[in-house]
Amino acid sequence: MASLVRCHRLFPLTFTFSNHNNRTPFLQFSSSLNLSNSNCSTRSKPGLSLLRAIEFGVGVVTDAEKKREEEKGRQLRVGLVCGGPSAERGISLNSARSVLDHIQGEDLIVSCYYIDSDLNAYAISSAQLYCNTPADFDFKLESLAQGFKSLDEFVEHLAMSVDIVFPVIHGKFGEDGGIQELLEKANVPFVGTSSECCRRAFDKYNASLELKTLGFATVPNFLVEGREVDKAAVIEWFESVALNTENGRVVVKPTRAGSSIGVEVAYGVDDAIQKALNIISEGIDERVLIELFLEGGKEFTSIVLDVGSAADSRPVVLLPTEVELHFFHENDKQENTIFNYRKKYLPTQQVAYHTPPRFPTDVIECIREDAALLFQRLNLQDFARIDGWFLPNPVPGMDSNHTFGTTDSGTILFTDINLISGMEQTSFLFQQASKVGFSHSRILRTVIQHACLRFPSLAPRFDEWNALSRELQLKGPGNKKSDTQKVFVLFGGVTSERQVSLMSGTNVWLNLQGFDDLDVVPCLLVLTDGYGSIDPSIDEIDRDWAVWTLPYSLVLRHTAEEVYAACIEAIEPDQAVKTSRMREKVMAELGENLNKHTWFEGFDIVDELPVMYSLEEWAELAIKSKAIVFNAVHGGMGEDGTLQLILDLADIPYTGPGPVASKICIDKVDTSRELKNAIGSGVYTIPKDVWSTKTILETPLGTVWDVLVTNFRGESVCVKPASDGCSTGVARLCSIEDLEVYLDALRNSLPQLPANSLSRAHGVIEMPIPPPKSLIFEPFIETDEIVISSKSPSNGSRSLSWSGENEWVEITVGVVGKHGEMHSLNPSITVKESGDILSLEEKFQGGTGINLTPPPTKIISEKALKNCKKRIETIAATLGLEGFSRIDAFVSVETGEVLVIEVNTVPGMTPSTVLIHQALAEQPPIYPQQFFRKLLDLALVRTKYRNPIFNR
Repeated sequence: MASLVRCHRLFPLTFTFSNHNNRTPFLQFSSSLNLSNSNCSTRSKPGLSLLRAIEFGVGVVTDAEKKREEEKGRQLRVGLVCGGPSAERGISLNSARSVLDHIQGEDLIVSCYYIDSDLNAYAISSAQLYCNTPADFDFKLESLAQGFKSLDEFVEHLAMSVDIVFPVIHGKFGEDGGIQELLEKANVPFVGTSSECCRRAFDKYNASLELKTLGFATVPNFLVEGREVDKAAVIEWFESVALNTENGRVVVKPTRAGSSIGVEVAYGVDDAIQKALNIISEGIDERVLIELFLEGGKEFTSIVLDVGSAADSRPVVLLPTEVELHFFHENDKQENTIFNYRKKYLPTQQVAYHTPPRFPTDVIECIREDAALLFQRLNLQDFARIDGWFLPNPVPGMDSNHTFGTTDSGTILFTDINLISGMEQTSFLFQQASKVGFSHSRILRTVIQHACLRFPSLAPRFDEWNALSRELQLKGPGNKKSDTQKVFVLFGGVTSERQVSLMSGTNVWLNLQGFDDLDVVPCLLVLTDGYGSIDPSIDEIDRDWAVWTLPYSLVLRHTAEEVYAACIEAIEPDQAVKTSRMREKVMAELGENLNKHTWFEGFDIVDELPVMYSLEEWAELAIKSKAIVFNAVHGGMGEDGTLQLILDLADIPYTGPGPVASKICIDKVDTSRELKNAIGSGVYTIPKDVWSTKTILETPLGTVWDVLVTNFRGESVCVKPASDGCSTGVARLCSIEDLEVYLDALRNSLPQLPANSLSRAHGVIEMPIPPPKSLIFEPFIETDEIVISSKSPSNGSRSLSWSGENEWVEITVGVVGKHGEMHSLNPSITVKESGDILSLEEKFQGGTGINLTPPPTKIISEKALKNCKKRIETIAATLGLEGFSRIDAFVSVETGEVLVIEVNTVPGMTPSTVLIHQALAEQPPIYPQQFFRKLLDLALVRTKYRNPIFNR
């Protein structure tokens, strides 16, 4: 959706929310994150009257509820705590959502809690974790959460209400010993390392000193403290490590911030000092390290899992991951030579992962042995992630006086210790765990079970929980039924949306795995010869397509290119043998100790290789196995009717609309033409001007700009690829200079437009690679900016302001149902924090932006909203939609009339997609797992309706 939010004169429209200390759980604001019951939030929690008040809107627990609570006393109660004051708060929310998805069950109750940036604590519903961004989350806290008066009250509550706490707070307060100390003082069991050991390991400078003392190789560094820097001392350090003081390359990073936040490369003394001072002045940290840049080094990360007893630490390092950076242009080597925050958490072709690393075997074994030893020497507990570098060749300035880290092939250095590793769906924890036989659920539960061993007070409850878990394991859902329904989740393709497609497909695959009557197989759609020969001049239908069926571990990647490369690497004979041997060795080490524990349920991921089929062979496989195809291929043949026609002709059921509707909706001009018949019913379309990319690149800029501003009668236009969505290549152009910058990016096949490259402020714009065949230009529709204020110092509330001058706001809304019976979900208004176009981060990765779902009645009246939803359903009927789709539009706040922007027949299905919020706003709410299952059921209904002889 090309989200366009504009700034005009503002007249206050205010919604007031409760102060976090106000004990009233529900106020007037209507939100997508409804707190009604669900499979994961309705289970009775012994002693949790406060949480029951939050979940049900009441403060009284009935006798019947008490009885049910007593009957469920064998369940383990886990308190999941996320958030925190660091810039990693968004990653923490994503991690917590992932943990929640994979540990909750009939034997384990999860209660969710949040710590905000001011260290205020809240009890939250599980539904709130599906907020798309930190800003969205914080805004809804005040109406949907229950605040505690102090951290002490919060910890007292935990002591009474949960058996063990799972902290998922990254960075400050989560990994520096802050929350651990609070829990220790209240004798609350928790997962992870003690407060004292966290403090020692979290500070990168202090940790480097301790590592050096312990005999590990370390990176030479210089500590900057405060705003006054002794330049002479920095010069002296540069010379001591043989660096040129004018342009010697170093890494500048905070000592107490994780996830590569604030990490930069600097050149020379002056640049290093300036960047260190910038980190301090921005409030990221008061202490900054200047480190030697490891020329020729290869970065890796390793997950360490303790599998010993409470008194006997037995850490085992899983198969490490090599982090490989890719450079597409020379300036990339200057500016992007580090594994920074963006590369770590957003889909980008600038980084690839290799598990195990492409290092010599002796190096990998040394990494595993030394990381395990380091884990023990620092007294870490349960699990951790340890990052480091392999240096094949000596680096000038490196100290060679160390006991550990020396191999025949080079030197190993450990640089960062992560006490609470990221736990997003495709994180290193899950990548490495799946390589050695652990599913997401099994590795997380193993960590929790091991943590329980350290707390004698937990022994009775722990034994009861294990007994219940074994009972449930024997009768399902851990055991698949014999008559399982095969489901192929298809993602990938070659459009610029392929990375979001991978995120969508991964999310759907992981959610559907929870059903014991489904056998879900992830599948990558790609050209037969991969991504190296994409030619935009060749129609997709004329290309040779392949589909790879993927083993569990190969899905957990950030880009489609990386998944494909991992497939090729996995089937290479020598690599396959090497990986298999390493896997067997690690599993043997794990099993030797884990099998001593009565609670260990064994490994649940088998060692498989990916298999490549031609598209025709894959369709035949789907027919033979009576599979349903869950289509998550965004754009191109996945959304233009081509794939739908192939599946229809083979009588293979699939999700989403059929070929005719798909073909109409992928072409935004055809969509407008088809909707002309609905204009009389309050439905309108935006005028469009379509240019072939080749023509526009060959036409003088002045001519193009004059045509656009004349046709649209304005000086501001919106440009977007004709067959792409998800904000790829979508930009606001306000001048001929903006047009020139945009077209130059296409001409040079740039993967991104850097932030603020155009005249209006904007974030990084991901560009379509390869460039699209044609571009669509539209008038830039002006709406009034909706502003969310900061918290008021007086009462801790926020206000929402909107002038209402233009009387139109932008919405996105999902439609779900059978052909001719499509139901409109509650629309969402997205409130941006800056710029005009929603970025990939804002739409899919928890960046910025607030979703109002459904829209507040003071913006859109109930009558207008009702009319809007009826018109959305009219649009769906007119276009022949079925299954599910997403419609982006402007809506009149007075009449509910709808101005259509575009229709997506394969909308994004990532964990942060707005469709999840809208499904949760239904009555009763539909949680992600049930939502995706509903779409599968609709696929079967359609197939049986169209082909009565199709009987499954």
